[in-house]
Amino acid sequence: MQILLQLSFSLVGGLLMSRLAKRLNLPAVTAYLVTGLLLGPYCLGALGFSHLGFATTAAVDELNIISQVALGFIAFTIGNEFRLDQLRSMGRQAITVGILQAVVTTALVDAALVALHLINPELISVSSAITLGAIAAATAPAATLMVVRQYKADGPLTRLLLLVVAIDDAVGLVLFSASFGVAHALESGAVSIITVLVEPVVEIVLSLLLGAAAGWVLYWVEKFFHSRSKRLSISIGFVLLTVGLSMVEFDVGAIHCSFSLLLVCMMTGTLFCNICDFSEELMARVDGWTTPLFVLFFVLSGAELDLDVLANPLVLLIGAVYILFRSLGKYAGSYASCALTGCSDNIKKHLGITLLPQAGVALGMALTAQQLSGGAVVRNVVLFSVLVYELVGPALTKRSLVAAGEIREEGKTSARKKNEAPAPIRLDK
Repeated sequence: MQILLQLSFSLVGGLLMSRLAKRLNLPAVTAYLVTGLLLGPYCLGALGFSHLGFATTAAVDELNIISQVALGFIAFTIGNEFRLDQLRSMGRQAITVGILQAVVTTALVDAALVALHLINPELISVSSAITLGAIAAATAPAATLMVVRQYKADGPLTRLLLLVVAIDDAVGLVLFSASFGVAHALESGAVSIITVLVEPVVEIVLSLLLGAAAGWVLYWVEKFFHSRSKRLSISIGFVLLTVGLSMVEFDVGAIHCSFSLLLVCMMTGTLFCNICDFSEELMARVDGWTTPLFVLFFVLSGAELDLDVLANPLVLLIGAVYILFRSLGKYAGSYASCALTGCSDNIKKHLGITLLPQAGVALGMALTAQQLSGGAVVRNVVLFSVLVYELVGPALTKRSLVAAGEIREEGKTSARKKNEAPAPIRLDK
């Protein structure tokens, strides 16, 4: 009963709060996150209303499977953007921008935090500094996708953004694995080539292979059904299957093998949409089915935000440096890489801002980083940054897409119709 009440209040409360957010000209994602904070352990939970909210973070963790499934569908939807015609026109730019902006962000955050260590070694260790630098590269695909879907954004910036966000996960995984391996070596005095180089590559390759296999099997199974509802059910079942399989871990000799949930589901969606001639219609139906799931995902994400970190001046100081230089890295890295690949001025000016949201992937990396001696500092800094980025990131993303002319003013179009950009913007100008 308690779980059902928590889910119902999360869903209904989030949707009601989104009406207030609309009046304030804020994205619905922000409303869902604020609803989570209100229902979480620091508001209704702290007042003892456990049936209405979440009394502890453990109560939120019990519903973690919902967040995992939602991330799977988010990745599956983003994978749908990797269509061959899109890749032919924007593939080189997306790959270049996806890699360079992540590397520049990591380098800037590393430099800033290592400088902070040199000024006062007691504030943060070098191992924690380079680990946080790698975590800074990660971008949250969920908030970005929700803003794009809510406002029916479309245009060159939006299409490049979705491709870059997808590539960002693979790049961030490699950067984090390498940096964490170096950090661990600094503390232990032993460098493991397997941990630094082999395991991240194995994880990416295994994830892409599993996703490709799932996408092909999904297409093969779909051909046996002609009913739209049954095809929708099969698609949902396969996303659940890929989410479950991505949680499998095993060892092959000295190599620990695992999968990235986001990469597996992205690859499933990518292969399926490129070999299935009815994929666009099916994806539209999947999008409609997942709306309440995504609302729950963001409300639960808001309930997970830890407000205790705001009471620690050390975390606030390191967190402020981290947020400042991560934001600078995302903007400068995107601007430079877009200029290098010949993107339009519109894209150069606005892409970096849309890459600021950070959440689940970064928190997962921070959980791994707790193995370090300064792991608690890493976790708390990431929690603080997620709190800031998740609350302001969606609004900044919306503002950038509006400024780029890829979101029309609200009230000018029906929510049932695609919100086309006023005029196409060429990437080569």
